[in-house]
Amino acid sequence: MGSPAPYPVRVEASLDPAVSRWLWLVKWLLAIPHYFLLAWLWVAFFVLSIGAFFAILVTGRYPRGIFDFNVGVLRWTWRVQYYAYFALGTDRYPPFTLADVADYPAHLDVTYPERLSRGLVLVKWWLLAIPHYIVAAVFVGGGSWFTWQYGNTGFEWAAGGLVGILVLVAAIVLLFTGSYPKSIFDFVLGMDRWVFRVAGYAGLMTDAYPPFRLDMGGQDPAGPLAPTQPPAPPGTAHTPRPQHGWTGGRVASVIVGAVLALVSVGLLTGGSTLLWADRAGRDADGYLTVSDTLMASGYAVTTQPVALLNWTPGAGAGVGDVRVRVTSADPGRAIFVGIAPTGAVDRYLGGVDYAVLRDSSSGHLTLHHGGPPATPPGGAGIWVAAAGGTGTQTVTVPLRAGDWTVVVMNADAAPGIDARADVGATAPALGWISAGIIALGVVLLAGGVALIAVPVHRVSREPRSAGPAQV
Repeated sequence: MGSPAPYPVRVEASLDPAVSRWLWLVKWLLAIPHYFLLAWLWVAFFVLSIGAFFAILVTGRYPRGIFDFNVGVLRWTWRVQYYAYFALGTDRYPPFTLADVADYPAHLDVTYPERLSRGLVLVKWWLLAIPHYIVAAVFVGGGSWFTWQYGNTGFEWAAGGLVGILVLVAAIVLLFTGSYPKSIFDFVLGMDRWVFRVAGYAGLMTDAYPPFRLDMGGQDPAGPLAPTQPPAPPGTAHTPRPQHGWTGGRVASVIVGAVLALVSVGLLTGGSTLLWADRAGRDADGYLTVSDTLMASGYAVTTQPVALLNWTPGAGAGVGDVRVRVTSADPGRAIFVGIAPTGAVDRYLGGVDYAVLRDSSSGHLTLHHGGPPATPPGGAGIWVAAAGGTGTQTVTVPLRAGDWTVVVMNADAAPGIDARADVGATAPALGWISAGIIALGVVLLAGGVALIAVPVHRVSREPRSAGPAQV
C-alpha cells in the first residue's frame, strides 16, 4: 500500500523529551494571556470568514490577506493547545505571533487554494461537515467543539472528550514516572490533526474533504513544513528582512474592526426592530402594547414599582402617555385597575394576600401571604388614576415623577384574580430613536469595515517572501 495522500491542512509537532512532571498543573494559569488574546482573534476570524464566504461566492477566490490571518489564528491556537491541554507536548511557552516559528515544536500550515468552488461554499461548512463534527465531538467533547465552532473560542476545546481523557492519563503518568507515553502522544496527535483539518475545511480554506483517517504521530503525511525563511549560508551575516505581513498594529486593527462590525450588527438589528414596531406594531389608538394573563388566588396582583425620579414636564416625550387595560375572564365580574404611589400601595396592601408580577414574559409571581384588604379598592383613596366595573377597564396617565405601582383587583375585593391585562405607551420619539440607533450602526459598520479592509489589502499586496512580524 502506498503512503496516504497529503491533506492541505498540515499539522505536526515533536514531543519535548524533557517535559516537566508538574508544570502541567499550572499551565491553565500560565496560558491565560494567550486565552485572552485568542478570544479576540477568534472574533476576528469569525467576521473575516463571513467576508471570505461572500468573496468566494462571487469570485471563487479566498482573499489572500484574510487567508493568511485566519491561518495565523489556527496556527497560534495549535501552539497554545499543544503547550496546554490538547497535548501537553512541550513546556516551551508559545510565542505571541500569527507567523510560523521555525524552532517551535508545533507547526500548522494550510496550502493556499488558487480557486474554490462557489457552490461548495454554501454547504460544506455546515451540511457536508456534519459527519466530521460528530467525530470531532467524540475527540474533543461535544460542548467544547460546539463552543469553538459557534463561539469562536478555540482554547476551550480541551474541556473534554477522548483527547482530554488521554492527555490527563499522560499527565498522571508523567507526574509519577517523568516520561510521556509515546503511544498516547501519537494517538492524541492523530486526533488533534483530524480536528484541525476539519477546522480548516469548515473555515472555507479548502475544498478537499477531510479524510476519515487517523494519521497518528507528530509527523504529517505531507512531510515536514518548510521554514518560513531559509537559514543564512555559513560565514555570512544575516540581514533581517523588513517587517511585513500581519504586524501587531494590523492584527489589532482587524480585531477592533471585527468587534465594531459585530456591535454594528446588533445595533442595526435592534434599530430595525424598533423601526418596525414604530411603523407596524401600533394599535388603532397609536399605542405599543404588551399583554399578559393575570391569575392569582389572592386579593390583588401588582406590578413591580416603576421609579421615575426627577421627571420633569416634557421629559416623557420618549414614552408619552401610558395606558393600562384590564378585562376580567368572567364577563359578569367587576374588575378594578388603579395606579398609585408605591408607598401608598404598600400601606393599603400591608397584611393582605396578594401577588407581585415579576416577569411578564414568564408570568412569574411573588406571593405575599395575608388576609383580605380593609376596604374595597374603590374606597382606598390612594389612586392617581383608576377604573372599575364589568367589561374592559382602562386608565390612561401621562408620565410624571414618582414611584408608581399598578394594582389589579376584583372591584368587590373578593379573592381570586383572573384577568387579561395589557400595558401600552404612545412612545412618540420611537421613530427618531430607532433612526439614531440605525445611523450609529451604519457608522460603526463603516468604521469596522475600514479597519479590516485596509490591513487586509496591504497584506495582500505585499510579497509572499516577506515574513510576518510577531504580534
